[in-house]
Amino acid sequence: MTFSVTILGSGSALPTSKIHPSAHIVNAYEHFFLIDCGEGTQMQLRKYKINISKINHIFISHIHGDHVFGLLGLLSTYNLLNRQNDLYIHGHNELEELIIFFKSFAGNKLSYKINFVPFTNESEIIYEDKNIYVRTLPLKHKVPVVGFLFKEKPRLLNIKKEMIEFYKIPIKDIHNIKEGNDYITEEGKIIPNEILTLPPIIPRSYAYCTDTIFTRSILKYIEDIDILYHEATYLHKDIDIARETTHSTAIQAATLAHEANVKKLIIGHFSHRYKDLNEFLIEAKQIFENTELAEEGKTFSIEIQRKQRIKVNNN
Repeated sequence: MTFSVTILGSGSALPTSKIHPSAHIVNAYEHFFLIDCGEGTQMQLRKYKINISKINHIFISHIHGDHVFGLLGLLSTYNLLNRQNDLYIHGHNELEELIIFFKSFAGNKLSYKINFVPFTNESEIIYEDKNIYVRTLPLKHKVPVVGFLFKEKPRLLNIKKEMIEFYKIPIKDIHNIKEGNDYITEEGKIIPNEILTLPPIIPRSYAYCTDTIFTRSILKYIEDIDILYHEATYLHKDIDIARETTHSTAIQAATLAHEANVKKLIIGHFSHRYKDLNEFLIEAKQIFENTELAEEGKTFSIEIQRKQRIKVNNN
C-alpha cells in the first residue's frame, strides 16, 4: 500500500547542469502519476528507474515551458515503444493545442490513444479510483495555474483475525463490522467494534503547489496533510522580485506550511541565480522546522498511521 512522491525535477525556468525543470512522480498503490513534465523528464524517469509504461495519467499545472516542454518527447517515446494503454493528460484547455500539434506531427498514427481531460481554475476533483482522489487547488500566477492534492480515500476497518476465530464470526457479518458496527452473537451478546478491529487508518495526502504568489486561499484544502510541496523560487531578500514574477519565497512557503499544520514541507522550483540551496532551507526552518529541499531522485514515503482510540473510563 505504497504512497510516495519522487522528485524528478526541482528547478525553475532555466535548467542547470545539476537541476532539472519541474516533474514529480506520485506512487499510490503502485499506480504512477506524473505531475508536470519539464524538459528532460523522461531521462530522469530512466535515471531513477521508474517504469514509464506504468504512467497512465499526467497532470500539468500550467502551460509554461519549464512544466511542459518534456511532454512531447515523452509522448513520442511512448509511440516508439508501441504503447498500447490509453494515456490521460489533465490540463487547462490551452494544453490541448500542444497535444493536437503532436498528433499532427506524428501523422495521427499513434500506437496508443491520448485522452485530454480539461479542468478549470476552480477547485474540483479531476480523478478518482477506489484508493485515492486528485483535487485541483486554485493558485495565482501570470497564467492559469493549479496545484494538485492527492488524497487517500478512507478505508474500512481491519478485523483482528484472532477475534474472527474466537467469536466464530460468520462471513456475512464481516463487512458490517469493517464499516464500524458492533457484532451481536447468536446468544444476543454485543461485542463492541473496538474489541474486534484495529484502530482506523488515517488517509494519507500530498499536495503539489508550484508557480504561485503567496496565497492563503489553499489553506482549507491542505490543512493537516502529510506532505506539502510548495515552490520557493526566491529567498526572502528578493521578495519584490517574487511579487513581480508572481512567485513565492522560502519563508512564505514555510508560513503556509505552519498555518496549515502540515506534517512535512518540501520546497523547490529554485531560481538558477542562487548557488547555495541551503540558504532556502535555513530561511524556511525559521518558520517551519520540518522542511526539506526537493532533492532530485529523493523519494518521500508516507507511512500508514492509525488513529488513537480514546479509552472511556466509566468509573
